[in-house]
Amino acid sequence: MNKLKLLIMCSLFSCGSTTNAQESVYDIKIKSITGEKIDLAEFEGKKILFVNVASDCGFTKQYTGLEELHQLYKDKLVIIGLPCNQFGGQESGTEEEIVQFCEINYGVTFLLTEKIEVKGEGMHPLYKWLCTKEINGKSNSTVKWNFQKYLVDENGEFVNYFYSTTKPMSSNIIDNLK
Repeated sequence: MNKLKLLIMCSLFSCGSTTNAQESVYDIKIKSITGEKIDLAEFEGKKILFVNVASDCGFTKQYTGLEELHQLYKDKLVIIGLPCNQFGGQESGTEEEIVQFCEINYGVTFLLTEKIEVKGEGMHPLYKWLCTKEINGKSNSTVKWNFQKYLVDENGEFVNYFYSTTKPMSSNIIDNLK
């Protein structure tokens, strides 16, 4: 096929684009656990792993693996923990208590956000983006439990999600970082 036909076909079928996202993840507003605005656009050029976290869950020990992942790949990956109390009331503490818990028990240094909702009527706009194909251009999902993980690539495009049973250092996640 000659170059002209290829260019025409690509313009008709969006060959250069790998997503049909209706909104950019970088435009979503969220605050850190200490109340500062987080500008997700600052992370453009790095992958982002979003994880809804809880302090009193059977998966809470995954904080150790998340911190290990953060330390090993911080040059190309940003981990953002999003405290959520929607699953069994397992994140009932205040934001200050969450910070203390994470630092003392797991040495967490990756970014934590304000407490949010990841499902239902109060679903945070970030999770609307992560869970809705019409918005993210790739996939629909629902958050099933604490420590479900969502990966976005360095261009802000949705890559995949991983259920709570997928450990942070799993090859399913690591292979997406290479």
